Amino acid sequence: MCLGVPGKIIEIDDSKALKMAKVDFGGIVREACLEYVPEAQIGDYTVIHVGFAISILSEEDALASLAALKEIVDLEDELGIGYSGKSADL
Repeated sequence: MCLGVPGKIIEIDDSKALKMAKVDFGGIVREACLEYVPEAQIGDYTVIHVGFAISILSEEDALASLAALKEIVDLEDELGIGYSGKSADL
């Protein structure tokens, strides 16, 4: 299963061969490559998958996706469900 997570671009560095950005995921900042979405600007929300921005989305859609992901995590915490890689956890 693949998962792309929405994040907000807070800084762009296009001084090197690859256009890179610092992306904020609700307080956690990571670096991501913007080469697949070169039109992305600071303040845009992008879907990040394995370190690459793969699409731009509206703030409304990004916040809805983040809320859904939070609900999943909260439900897992509430039910005591964790993923250890074993099929019994699924």
